[in-house]
Amino acid sequence: MEVRPYNAAKISGRETVMEGADMRVTVLTLSEAECIPWHYHSEITDSFVCLEGAMVVETRAPRAEYVLGPGERCEVPPMVAHYVHGLDDAAFKFLIIQGVGVYDNKPVGGGPEG
Repeated sequence: MEVRPYNAAKISGRETVMEGADMRVTVLTLSEAECIPWHYHSEITDSFVCLEGAMVVETRAPRAEYVLGPGERCEVPPMVAHYVHGLDDAAFKFLIIQGVGVYDNKPVGGGPEG
C-alpha cells in the first residue's frame, strides 16, 4: 500500500460532538458523490452509525461490504483499509466513534477503488 500525507476528505459537513483524551465522536455529512477515500488507521477502530440515507463501508483484507441504513452500525478495526460512500452515490449522514490510540489516517493509493 502506498502511504501519502493525510488530507481530510472534502465533504459537506463535519461536526465534532465530543473529543477527549481517549475518544472522539463526529457527525459527517456527505452530499451526492462525496466519499471518504480508501485509508486505514494504525491504532484506531472506527465505529460507524448511519443517521440518514444509506451508506456503504467497504473493507479489504478482509474484503467486506457493509450497507447501512439509519440506525445500523458496523466497526472497522485498526490496520484494515476502508472506503465510505453513499449507496448509489447518494447523500448520507453518519456518526463515527473513534477510540483510544494514536489518531492517524493513512491514505491508500488509487482513488475510490484503492
